[in-house]
Amino acid sequence: MAGTVGEGDDPGFQIAPMIDVLLVLLIFFMSIASTALTRYDPSIALPVAPAATPREEELTRWVVNVAWEQARAIVRFEEQEIALPQLTAILVERRRRGVNARLLVRGDGAVPVRHIQAVVAAAAAAGISEITFAALRS
Repeated sequence: MAGTVGEGDDPGFQIAPMIDVLLVLLIFFMSIASTALTRYDPSIALPVAPAATPREEELTRWVVNVAWEQARAIVRFEEQEIALPQLTAILVERRRRGVNARLLVRGDGAVPVRHIQAVVAAAAAAGISEITFAALRS
């Protein structure tokens, strides 16, 4: 019968299953990388902070982008524009599920500080105590 291995035959290295596994891993890592990159709004021009220290990327970090468009602050959480009361409600619900994460606030350099303070106050109302601000090192 063709294709069967006898007692003395060496089946050799099977490359087809290895290629299948590699392709699955490639697709998995590509989907994870694109998900991590979509959390950051590329239109935000971060302020410069010469004394900033770089931090390692964490998967348990929620990202809030605060953009300055047409003389108004736009708050985005997970790619959706939301109001601050909605942000507080979402963070409270996530903390209720048992997820305790840090909040990363990425504010545009042109955003007046009162809008960033409002985001921090909304996070504090939700019980988030670890808040990090994004800035560029010069």
